[in-house]
Amino acid sequence: MALKALDIYKLLPKKNCKECGVPTCLTFAMKLASGKADIELCPYLDDEAKAVLGASTRPPIRLVKVGVGERSFRVGDEFVFYRHEKTFYHQPGLVFRVSDTWDEPTITGVVHEVRDYKLTRVGQDLVLNGIAIANDSGDPGTFARAVETVEANANLPEVLIAAEPAALEAALVHCGSFHPLLDGATAENAEAVCALAKKHGAPLVVRAPDFEPLVALVQRCTALGVQDILLDLDAPTPAEFVKRSSAVRQLAIARAVPELGYPVYYDCSRAGELAGAALALGILKFGSVLVTGPLPRPGTVAALTLRQNIYTDPQKPIQMTPGLYRVGNPGPEAPVLLTVNFSLTFFTLQGYLEATRVPCFMLIVDTEGQSVLTAVAAGKLSETVVAEALKTFEVADAVKHRTVIIPGYAAPLSGAIEDATGWKVMVGPRDAADIGGFLETEWKG
Repeated sequence: MALKALDIYKLLPKKNCKECGVPTCLTFAMKLASGKADIELCPYLDDEAKAVLGASTRPPIRLVKVGVGERSFRVGDEFVFYRHEKTFYHQPGLVFRVSDTWDEPTITGVVHEVRDYKLTRVGQDLVLNGIAIANDSGDPGTFARAVETVEANANLPEVLIAAEPAALEAALVHCGSFHPLLDGATAENAEAVCALAKKHGAPLVVRAPDFEPLVALVQRCTALGVQDILLDLDAPTPAEFVKRSSAVRQLAIARAVPELGYPVYYDCSRAGELAGAALALGILKFGSVLVTGPLPRPGTVAALTLRQNIYTDPQKPIQMTPGLYRVGNPGPEAPVLLTVNFSLTFFTLQGYLEATRVPCFMLIVDTEGQSVLTAVAAGKLSETVVAEALKTFEVADAVKHRTVIIPGYAAPLSGAIEDATGWKVMVGPRDAADIGGFLETEWKG
């Protein structure tokens, strides 16, 4: 079990020397307990304390990197079962699967889709992560040519799917220095596949039909020198995947079975007609690398949006940068609408304003990502904040008038804002959907 901060503190030297970078040993203990510090930062720990703390404070699920370069991604390094307990840190890699039996133009088309696709949502660019090449032909030469085609068209992380070590070896000639993920090691081929993974510094998928043989296989692979491992739970159905992945996460978080403390790999394409459901469940229930056949555009949007929602910190809303934003091409007579920097509020209001076709300014103030109602109640949206924003972003230089429209839920602040700023305040609707009618009837410029 993970130690609590006070338990860790008892093992520290209590010198408060600050050599670890924090002011006290208690602060250092709290950072260790939350996984935000390394025991090696303390120069006064003896070997026995390091052994105890190392087992307790390192992430219960190992961090594994797939690929190299700017498109590489990391998975694992998670600490909780439920997202609301803290947060999930490393979102799963979404990887499109191609077959080495496909012709070159078809493979190239999928590679370009993964390479170029980008969905911008609430201020974040969402992308696909990599390409999985499957040795469906059974021929090492055909497999190698398919991998070569992928390499010629994009610098993307790759997953090499082959049952025979000879096929993996042929493919690694073309991409071995880019640390592809090898799928994978089984009880039958572990020695040969581990040798390839170790030689090329590649992470490795290990697959077994149940927990006991999976633990034994992980032990074999680590003994052979492979440390970067992903677990393939070999689930026959999406429902069974949820059952097994949940059990693995619970055991890993509790540190009950260290051999299960690795990210989970799931080839959703094995689910056949249920591949879409398998992908969604993989995102929801602890999948770290998810392989799927190429998706239609709506399916890609749905998967990326679901992943973004699940891997957004529930204790830290997505925030917009405060500032003066333009909708359309506003002139000096255009209205100025004030709102908070909670991204959902921003994009909702922006969408309705664009629909009105009324050029205007959006003045976004810093409320630490809180919604209007929450920010008013917490004092994060106040006349002082508004006055500072008007000055900082030079709104008076952008328009001739001195009128600002505030959200309906901020109506109690209207008088204080007028007194603090000298601007006239108009109280807008509570629902952003009504902003079009409001501007049409109330805004006179």
